[in-house]
Amino acid sequence: MTTKCEWLHNLLDDLPLMQYPFDIEELPDNGVYFFYEDGEFFGHGSKDKPRIVRIGTHREGNFKSRMRDHFLFNKLKMNFDKTQSPPHDRSIFRTNLGRVILNKEKNDYLKIWNLDFTTKKNRTELSHLRNIPLEKKIETQITTLLQNNFSFKYLIVKGQEKRMGSKGIESRLIGTLSECGECLPSDNWLGHHSPVSKIRDSGLWLYQHLSDPPISDSDKNDLLEYHKHTKEWFDSQ
Repeated sequence: MTTKCEWLHNLLDDLPLMQYPFDIEELPDNGVYFFYEDGEFFGHGSKDKPRIVRIGTHREGNFKSRMRDHFLFNKLKMNFDKTQSPPHDRSIFRTNLGRVILNKEKNDYLKIWNLDFTTKKNRTELSHLRNIPLEKKIETQITTLLQNNFSFKYLIVKGQEKRMGSKGIESRLIGTLSECGECLPSDNWLGHHSPVSKIRDSGLWLYQHLSDPPISDSDKNDLLEYHKHTKEWFDSQ
């Protein structure tokens, strides 16, 4: 019997895999995205099929902006100083990758990395704690990791309420992956070095919605419609 996790992976099989460099302007305005990572494989009988390691979405109309933040398309954002927030403050994915890099090195700067400098209060009161050259070094490593080791697929899902929040599909998609006991991380998975136990234990670059229920039969029908619409959208490009 096909598990819900296996069904989800199979659903995405015939969609294009987006790898850096890609044209950000060719992305749709709205969607749910599925990240894959080099060296991480599907656990349902195929040893060479990639497994999903992260699922995400965004607020209305912000899909392109979300991917710009993850992959750091705007290189000018690396010109930050102590009065400005670093790139990872706009991407929890980048934050988690940076946590791994610092934790793997047993670097005490991890506690500063975890601070949110998008707030004026933190920029004013805590900027003296920051090591900007080190932050830029870590941000560069993160960008290299994302551009070289990660790829993604997506489903076009219009309507923020359909994607996120208590009624959105994102949480149940994450719950579907989380409950799977077959799609396990490899021994060399970078996430094993995460200081966040939920990431280490789940084998996913996620710590929210891991205990949420999996997709329902009704969700499957919706996902089939999203898939159909996404395929038609690609064919029309």
